[in-house]
Amino acid sequence: MKRETELNNATAKAKGQVAAAIENAGVPEPDTRLALYRSMLACRMMEQRAYDLFMQNLIKGTSHLALGQEAIAAAFGEAMRKDDYTFCTYRGHNHTLVRGASMTGILGELMGRDCGLLRGKGGSMHLMSVEHGAMGSYAIVGAHMPIAAGAAWSAQYRDSGQVAVCFFGDGTTNIGAFHEALNFSAVWSLPVVYVCENNLYMEYTPIGEVTAVENPGADRAPAYGLESILIDGNDVDIVYAAASAALDKARSGAGPSLVEVQTYRHGGHSRADPGKYRPDEEVAAWMERDPIPNYRQRLLDAGIDEATLDTIETEQAARVDKAEETARNSAPPPLEIAQTDLWADGSSTWRN
Repeated sequence: MKRETELNNATAKAKGQVAAAIENAGVPEPDTRLALYRSMLACRMMEQRAYDLFMQNLIKGTSHLALGQEAIAAAFGEAMRKDDYTFCTYRGHNHTLVRGASMTGILGELMGRDCGLLRGKGGSMHLMSVEHGAMGSYAIVGAHMPIAAGAAWSAQYRDSGQVAVCFFGDGTTNIGAFHEALNFSAVWSLPVVYVCENNLYMEYTPIGEVTAVENPGADRAPAYGLESILIDGNDVDIVYAAASAALDKARSGAGPSLVEVQTYRHGGHSRADPGKYRPDEEVAAWMERDPIPNYRQRLLDAGIDEATLDTIETEQAARVDKAEETARNSAPPPLEIAQTDLWADGSSTWRN
């Protein structure tokens, strides 16, 4: 009974912990703000280049870009510890990049080249870099949420201090795995942070047309004993404060968080989607809230020298050029690796 009372008291205290930390967060240090700007730019430039390569037919199949949503990946990438875990969706290029994965490896993977993170066998929708804690992009909606809970359970069992961060779209909130993972995580007080990237549309359908609550993540959090957290996903300072607070909470043993970040993708669901179902005035309004030029102006207003920002922009542009050049010159994966990475022993030959 004593242990149960202590746990209940700790849980109650933690319920408002993240919201209070966000409200009380000051302005990040200048070096942190420059790192956030650098990271957002790298994400934007890499994905813009990926779009160009797709239009040149150098990226096959499809790809799902997060142009406009860079503040989320950048903020969490900056706030996370190197040994933390990231789980993301097929819209996961940026989440993989910010963990330290090679830009060359990402573009090479998208182009199906041997220099890719998975030697060209995974493609756009299945990026992974275990050495950087990027534990995979999952094409099945919601499938990664219980897996993230499992990784968090492992960290809890090992008392490693690691946190699993799981990113997903607003449509995932209507999938059974969303509710199962949240329930399990709350019951076991797991060190996991669930991040709902609400860009208002599931694929082509507005989330509001098929969901009983206005905020699909934040309004459902209290059902699992979690605080309701709803933030501006295009303000990287706010996202950084939320990420830091949720990570600290999880690392302290106070359990999981569900953070809903409101954002907007600049293009359609995928490169095959022109996104014409979205009202023109809605698109225009969100384009005005583009996180990168708005943050650049904020940094200038804060007294950061424009030459410093120009240098960052030049460096990132050169980085993308070099990554593309290397990927273009890389050979396709050799035929002999076609049967590897399929079974536990590394090959399917034992079945034949």
